[in-house]
Amino acid sequence: MSENKLQSLLEQMTLDEKIAQLMQLATPFFKGAKEQGQITGPMAEMGVSGDTVQNSGSVLGASGAQEIINIQRTHLEENRLGIPLLFMSDIVHGFKTIFPVPLAIGCSWDLELTEKSAEIAAREASVSGVHVTFAPMVDLVRDPRWGRVMESTGEDPFLNSEFARAFVRGFQGKELTTDTERVAACVKHFAAYGAPEGGRDYNTVDMSERELRENYLPAYQAALDEGCEMVMTAFNTVFGIPATGNKRLMREMLREEMGFDGVLISDWGAVKEMIPHGVAENEKEAALKAITAGLDIEMMTTAYVHHLKELVKEQMVDESLIDEAVLRILQLKQKLGLFENPYRGANADLEAEVIMSAAHRKAARELAGKSSVLLKNEHHVLPLKKEQKVALIGPFAESGDILGPWSWLGSRDDAVTVKEGILSKIGSLTVAKGCDIETITDAQIKEAVKAAENADVIVLALGEDSDMSGEAGCRANIQLPSAQLQLIRELKTLDKPMVAVLFNGRPLDLHGVLDETDAVLEAWYPGTEGGHAVADLLYGDVNPSGRLTMSFPYHVGQVPVYYNHFNTGRPQGAPDAQERYVSQYLDIPNEPLLPFGYGLSYTTFTYSDLKLTCETMTEEQPLDISITVLNDGPVAGEEVVQLYIRDHSGEVIRPVKELKDFRKISLKPGEATDITFTLTEDQLRYHHSDLQFKSDPGMFTVYIGRNSKDTMEHTFKLEK
Repeated sequence: MSENKLQSLLEQMTLDEKIAQLMQLATPFFKGAKEQGQITGPMAEMGVSGDTVQNSGSVLGASGAQEIINIQRTHLEENRLGIPLLFMSDIVHGFKTIFPVPLAIGCSWDLELTEKSAEIAAREASVSGVHVTFAPMVDLVRDPRWGRVMESTGEDPFLNSEFARAFVRGFQGKELTTDTERVAACVKHFAAYGAPEGGRDYNTVDMSERELRENYLPAYQAALDEGCEMVMTAFNTVFGIPATGNKRLMREMLREEMGFDGVLISDWGAVKEMIPHGVAENEKEAALKAITAGLDIEMMTTAYVHHLKELVKEQMVDESLIDEAVLRILQLKQKLGLFENPYRGANADLEAEVIMSAAHRKAARELAGKSSVLLKNEHHVLPLKKEQKVALIGPFAESGDILGPWSWLGSRDDAVTVKEGILSKIGSLTVAKGCDIETITDAQIKEAVKAAENADVIVLALGEDSDMSGEAGCRANIQLPSAQLQLIRELKTLDKPMVAVLFNGRPLDLHGVLDETDAVLEAWYPGTEGGHAVADLLYGDVNPSGRLTMSFPYHVGQVPVYYNHFNTGRPQGAPDAQERYVSQYLDIPNEPLLPFGYGLSYTTFTYSDLKLTCETMTEEQPLDISITVLNDGPVAGEEVVQLYIRDHSGEVIRPVKELKDFRKISLKPGEATDITFTLTEDQLRYHHSDLQFKSDPGMFTVYIGRNSKDTMEHTFKLEK
């Protein structure tokens, strides 16, 4: 359908029909749905009429080709102008084949495999009839108390931007209209949702505009530059105004400055939440502020449907604002080819063949292996030897709860458990639960001790129940539950090698784990193939290559703790620093327990011969930086070579280190390679106090190493 035909269609619509296009309703509201009419709780209080549903523009949470075909067919029969529905769902890290949670995917530093995971998720979703996924979430995160850190790829704006691009490429492909195996992506949550005060979900966000532009907006911009079709607003405030009704944020920054001309959708209920926020007296004012801010689709509240027509009649809202919102929605439907093919991609006959295919599970296993991070390996306890007697103990030994939050259609019954994974490597295994997630009994302790007595090595499967992280899963205490720490202490008395495998959705305070066990493998929530991936790592069939993209705090009292912080006027450790009157804690270190970029391998890598082509950079002349990396260990392995810079003196203070590039390389034992990075003047730019984005002449340090702490360095000068 041409743009002229879309405009003609818009002109045929009544005001009521246009307003209904701006409303998104959950699946049970629609005829043809399996759950049709099962409208309970807050949904029952919405007061949505049949005419509104009949003219609604999009559906939330439907899945399954036949159900979506049924809903769409019924809708088209009853919709006066035959405008098809958009079907949207939360496909965050897999549809049915579940990949590791995004924070884990970030730790892979593998953009190609990340893109492939999104492509697979899109293929499974599209064959089931879904058109749009509410992903990727690119919110920068620095506070592990916040439950939704598991949806982000970490604390660094450059790395988050690279992953944002990879996810969008994977979901959308190159041509949405003809490639019906892809889905439209919706980047979220705009903006700065990852910085709530106190790490508490839905809480206030208050930061300077310079900080917002410098660290929080780049990943959203990267997703938009990659062609992301939709944006979702955040629940939080920005500049003291809730994002969903924030005209400056949405119309001026997102649309005018960042160049976004696609569909803007609220998060669930966010329009009406402007009332408790205290910026709208009622739904009518909330509707006014949202449409004025440029919000196109209201998700699961009725401010638009109940009040926009009245606002137009009172001349408080120009109907052209509604027209432009409807036109954007129609344009997305056109781009997806829905006017010609309203059942786009949905194929009940192909679902069984495509979903959870062997190839998809293989990719999930590979990414889970690359996402896990080896945090400790004393005395080379790992990899395990197949002749060793193993006692597998812990609440996650036989648990399928390893998919993580936002796994939607993923089934714990389909998940490969740690027990199943290990048994695929060895003939027999002693297993005991040892404790529940948060409780432990004497009987469980006795069972665990008995299971471990005849073992050569103890493997502990520990972590957080999936409800302990994710949306609304915020925690003030980010240690493992005390029951699991007690289990470690009890088994420590047996004086046997102990390996802890952790399943969790956030960086943890690992005291009581890291210091009490011989090896620690951070598996995160690894997804459907998690048990196989963990066993691959434990037995050395896969060499750990994951590197942390969020710092692990020494103590929750440090939070937020992140590598790219600013220095102070009285930095700890300075040559002339006093003993007391410096920026420090009296009882814990300033540094995190484990730094950004950290991760171990079963081999070792040596860095040497750091060279710069010259010691002066100009705007026209970039700088080539080279280093030699040698695998001087016993096995082949992958290393993430990380490049950081520091600006010694800026117009405003600059971070002590900033990631600017990285390479993931694979080396055989004894093999060495030269890595060359090219650093350009534009990579030295930042937002000044007047918000200009430019660089300053002066001295810089470049760092290259295996993480943000262990680096080699060299200085250079920028001349302008």
